[in-house]
Amino acid sequence: MADDKQATLYRMVLPDHECPFGRRAKEMLEAAGYTIDEHILATREEVDAYKANESVATTPQVFIGGERVGGSDALEAYLKERAE
Repeated sequence: MADDKQATLYRMVLPDHECPFGRRAKEMLEAAGYTIDEHILATREEVDAYKANESVATTPQVFIGGERVGGSDALEAYLKERAE
């Protein structure tokens, strides 16, 4: 079950702005004991290209076990469900 504690996180960290939702997702994953494969989207162009390629409206995007969980709110619900 080692894969259960592996997560991939795509989040926006621009030179003048770190997305608070991405930071929140990272903190939730760390608190839950996940190892994070973190992908920083460092320019507006990278963010826009990622959203277009993945057909998503927002970042961050979290994947666990190869499945998209979604953004920080979806991650919070996912972690809560597994804690119950």
